[in-house]
Amino acid sequence: MNLLFMLLQEPANQGGGGNSLIWMILIFVLIWWLMMRPQQKKAKEERKFREQLRKGDRVLFSGGIYGKVSEVGDTTVDVEVSHGVILTVEKSMIQPAASESNKGAQGSGAQSDEKK
Repeated sequence: MNLLFMLLQEPANQGGGGNSLIWMILIFVLIWWLMMRPQQKKAKEERKFREQLRKGDRVLFSGGIYGKVSEVGDTTVDVEVSHGVILTVEKSMIQPAASESNKGAQGSGAQSDEKK
């Protein structure tokens, strides 16, 4: 708090104390733009994905379990994780499983289920 007070305080012999306040505001805006904006954009994309969930979509739980959507409710989703095993989870716990990094990990388990 002392540092903030010292930065905002005008020097006794100079009249340019407003410049430090302007610089602080500019630094805050820059930090917000570089850090907070991308995070908000990602959250918006995830929210859009959850709203567009359909039966048959491949998904990934936040705990690392892959599955296939079998039914979609308002706030929950039924996901088949194995033949005859259906879990009901909150939509907020689901991530898209179609990204390139997840395809390799998903491939071995998904192919073994399809062959049966």
